[in-house]
Amino acid sequence: MSVEAGPLLDTIPLPLAVISPERKVLFINEAAQVLTGFSLEEARGLHCMYVMRSSLCPDKCPLAKVEDTGAAVCVDANIVSKERRKIPVRATFAPVLAPDGSIAGYVEALEDIRILQELEIKQGWSYGFGDMIGHSHEMERIFQMVPGIAQTDSSVLVTGETGTGKDLLAEAIHNASARAKGPFVKVNCGALPETLLESELFGHSKGAFTGATESKPGRFRMAHNGTLFLTEIGDLPLSLQVKLLTFLDDKVIHPLGSTKGVNVDVRIVAATHRDLRQMVREGKFREDLLYRLNVVRFHMPPLRERGEDINLFLNHFVHVFSEEFGKKVTGFSQDALYFLENYAFPGNVRELRNVVEYCVNVCGQETIEVEHLPRYLMEQPAGVPAGTGYGVQPAPEAPPAGMMPPPGMPAPVSSAASGAVNWADMERKMILDALLQAKGRKNRAAEILGWARSTLWRKMKHYEIESS
Repeated sequence: MSVEAGPLLDTIPLPLAVISPERKVLFINEAAQVLTGFSLEEARGLHCMYVMRSSLCPDKCPLAKVEDTGAAVCVDANIVSKERRKIPVRATFAPVLAPDGSIAGYVEALEDIRILQELEIKQGWSYGFGDMIGHSHEMERIFQMVPGIAQTDSSVLVTGETGTGKDLLAEAIHNASARAKGPFVKVNCGALPETLLESELFGHSKGAFTGATESKPGRFRMAHNGTLFLTEIGDLPLSLQVKLLTFLDDKVIHPLGSTKGVNVDVRIVAATHRDLRQMVREGKFREDLLYRLNVVRFHMPPLRERGEDINLFLNHFVHVFSEEFGKKVTGFSQDALYFLENYAFPGNVRELRNVVEYCVNVCGQETIEVEHLPRYLMEQPAGVPAGTGYGVQPAPEAPPAGMMPPPGMPAPVSSAASGAVNWADMERKMILDALLQAKGRKNRAAEILGWARSTLWRKMKHYEIESS
């Protein structure tokens, strides 16, 4: 079966595969390469089940029905990409007939239906956008801004600590935009050496360098009519920063070994956990590129500054992993919840997610207790100051480690009847004393206590402390 129409098929944003009667892959267009993670060179000649890796492949292959009936078949299924991501798709299989009426091959078209499934799942969510959830002030502001920003083609820079959800925000911007049906292509600028990264981004022509036996389109061309997400943009070498700046100016890329530029229609979203302004001062990042990327900027706040979002995430991930692992875990005990609420989560949402996944794995009952928490949470690292949220399991004779009163505040006292510390009463008194010292100013009270303002707000609500 001829696949000379390959360049034409590459212009179609829908992932397409051409399959031989023996069910070997003859061709996949660029959209299918983005979806599956396989390049054309890797996929060509393989049995289609090893490229599409569909949940239907083992014993419900739709091509068998197409072969029997001679008619097109449309089914919903999951495929597993090369990066091991499960992607729900709507797959349509159609026969290609030879002049004598026999089947000369098949065409498979895939439609990514993740957005549709997510909309159905999230109808019950009160607070969220895309895969992000939260009801803190900063997150609500981001949720309000995303729909409007998504409708433009302005470059976006997303900043924030590791694990705060920068990738999710980038994908949410793409999915809410007019480019949603186009590809969303992600490149980690720190994952490859400079020589390979240039080819990965801009592509190369056949013979451009030793080993370049075939032309490669590059991620910019693969993202045509869609969004290119450059994560860890602070790791992009200076020489490639110049090429990226050139693209942002004229929307033309120049593949390695080619004297001809290629026009591509791509929106750029970049992300970093680094201080790019400091890198500009150190000569490690181009100031003009920073201005071009920083047209619209979102800052993802760390989890410790997101108030009661911690509880929202804990409940959400308990439900997610209970469903995934087939368990009946419903939540956390008061002791375990108190411990997690007072932990700083330096790894942010990613760390919290991993903690809950561990807890649901090891918990053999409905309620997660302190004993089910990861052991490292119980050990305060050397050199970590009190108040950072690193803690040790609470004991009757003392408050949780990392929650000792700051300098100048009174120490806990023991109950005459039992000899145990009533930490809740002591903590309430600490908050009232700090508010008194700060003359009611919550920012100053939080500084005195060594807490984030959101932590103070959460504890005041817990202890029903009112302040004007």
